Order: sequence, then C-alpha cells, then structure tokens
Amino acid sequence: MAAAPRRTRSDALQNRARLLEVAAQAFADEGLDTAPAAIARRAGVGVGTLYRHFPTREVLVDAAYRHQLARVCETVAELVGRYPAAEATRRWVAHFLDYAAAKSGMSAALDAVVAAGADPFADSHTLLTGAVGRLLEAGARDGTLRADLTPDVVLLLMGGTAYSVRHGTPAQAGQLVDLLMDALAHGTAPRPVGE
Repeated sequence: MAAAPRRTRSDALQNRARLLEVAAQAFADEGLDTAPAAIARRAGVGVGTLYRHFPTREVLVDAAYRHQLARVCETVAELVGRYPAAEATRRWVAHFLDYAAAKSGMSAALDAVVAAGADPFADSHTLLTGAVGRLLEAGARDGTLRADLTPDVVLLLMGGTAYSVRHGTPAQAGQLVDLLMDALAHGTAPRPVGE
C-alpha cells in the first residue's frame, strides 16, 4: 500500500510566505544582487530553508513576483465585500499602483528570470483580468461602474496610469487615479469618434 503524501507543515508554509515577502521587497529595493543569506536572515530563517524552498535565485524571483501579484488580486474579494464597487475599485487601483511601482524595482531581477528561460508573467493576465472582471461585475450590479467595459480595456488604462505614476509626483498620481475612476464611473458612455 502506497504511503499518503506528506502534508506541508504550517510553519513551513509560513516560512515560505515570509521568504517571498522579504525577497520581493529586497529585489525591488536592491535588485538582483541581494544576497540570499541576507534575505533568509531578514525572514528569520536559515539559508538552508531558503534553498530548500527556492534552489536558485531565479526560482526565488519568479515565486516572489507571482506571490505578490496573487496577493494583489486576492484583495479584490475583501474590498468588494466591504465597499461599494466604485470605492472598492479606487482602493484596489491604488493598491495595484503600489504593486506596479515595486514591480518596476524588480525589473532587472525579472529580466534575469526570463533570460534563464522561465516566464514569471505566464499567469499575470489571467489573474488581473479575473480581479478587474470581479470589480466590473460588482459595479454593474450596484450601478456605480460602467457596464460597457471589458477587463482588458481597463487593464490597458491601468497600465498607462501605472507607467505615468512612476514618472510623476504623488499629487499627480492621485489626479490620475481620479481620472481613471471618472472613466470607469457609471454614466453616459462616450460617443464613438466621428459622431
């Protein structure tokens, strides 16, 4: 009779999650040169624990990026449960922009992952369209967001906003979020060009 597969202990799961949080911040702040031993120390675990979970630096960067994106997308459920859809969306967009700024700090590390043959972005589109789709559905239900937009269109708008925020001031960032929310708000849809 085959033995049942071992369950991952809760402390091992906590160590893994803590390593991913610390690694994402370290790679965003310091780039790919961050020493694995320093990441392990900041996470409060031994370097052996780090290598047991993430045998190479590229595997760690890939996992840290995916973990951060999943956490950003998971916040949608809580926000939709606590706020009207437009407010939930505003809060989520602000959270997304913080994430995008951190991701830009990880860009060199992510480039190294891609060069090593991995695709850290493989699930990004699915996760993000799911998150935005849930916000749009909530907005259509409560009447606070336009019902004629697709998640892909909103993501394009958010991508442009994220790019602009990286090159602007905090005050400009707030104005851009206001403009984005105005574009998503329920009301008369803009007329097609040429009418």
